[in-house]
Amino acid sequence: MDRVALLGLSRLCALWAALLALFPCGAQGNWMWLGIASFGVPEKLGCANLPLNSRQKELCKRKPYLLPSIREGARLGIQECRSQFRHERWNCQVSTAAPPGTSPLFGYELSSGTKETAFIYAVMAAGLVHSVTRSCSAGNMTECSCDTTLQNGGSASEGWHWGGCSDDVQYGMWFSRKFLDFPTRNTTGKENKVLLAMNLHNNEAGRQAVAKLMSVDCRCHGVSGSCAVKTCWKTMSSFEKIGHLLKDKYENSVQVSDRIKRKMRRREKDQKKELIRKDDLLYINKSPNYCVEDKKLGIPGTQGRECNRTSEGADGCNLLCCGRGYNTHVVRHVERCECKFIWCCYVRCRRCESMTDVHTCK
Repeated sequence: MDRVALLGLSRLCALWAALLALFPCGAQGNWMWLGIASFGVPEKLGCANLPLNSRQKELCKRKPYLLPSIREGARLGIQECRSQFRHERWNCQVSTAAPPGTSPLFGYELSSGTKETAFIYAVMAAGLVHSVTRSCSAGNMTECSCDTTLQNGGSASEGWHWGGCSDDVQYGMWFSRKFLDFPTRNTTGKENKVLLAMNLHNNEAGRQAVAKLMSVDCRCHGVSGSCAVKTCWKTMSSFEKIGHLLKDKYENSVQVSDRIKRKMRRREKDQKKELIRKDDLLYINKSPNYCVEDKKLGIPGTQGRECNRTSEGADGCNLLCCGRGYNTHVVRHVERCECKFIWCCYVRCRRCESMTDVHTCK
């Protein structure tokens, strides 16, 4: 074996060692870590070495070509969670204290049974639906493609018919259920069963958000753009739009009883007869205020967070700093400006400075 080949082999071995250290074989059910993985494609590791539970590993072995979609779904969910809560006391911070894959990515919030838990499960399940469905429509998989159930339908009298490539969201939802939903009968303890039932419901609420926001796109056909006939197909909304819907569901989430019988019930006595909808987000426990650091629960608090002095919203210094007040720092920005092209052949710019007030919570 020549020197170049030996060098390549040693680098490959080093990469494998690093990846195995990143995702230990004993990691249980921490698939969300795939969304912040720093390496290229998780399929190079093999299903057995990824942070999945036993059911997920089995499904991964049968459908390894879905691994890029699983990783992308986790990335989508984490990114949207951070985006939706970036200005709030709880800003969807991921856990970095423990080695990746050895603990829940979202730390305390993943098992706290709070509104934050509800949003995490919903947005991650929705992310998986979205990414798998996109892969189907892109033709990246053999067992799914476009939604063929709509083809040859439409309204001849109104001059349109179904065509094109409709997103097969039903396949995405099916895979998300298969990959994420763990049967309640396999758990022990009342508290575990209630929390699991809540998480399963919120998984489904996330999936329903993707389905609810499906839209219809059409393309015109006819002489000189007359639109005598239209071809229409169904497509998913952007994941940002789905994130906004789930944030609204979070704001209006329903607290349920911590006692589970045949089905989940609202906690408030005067609301118990009101039905819980499939797309409602549910929680059991009230959230902490996230104002003060709690190392035991992994809550960082809001000290040092940047706030908006003039805002009355969640990002305002009054709310974000929990009434503790804020510090003001002057930050100097230096950048190139008033650039001009000089013949021939370079660009001449001025050096511009500006001063900005930055406010951080005490």
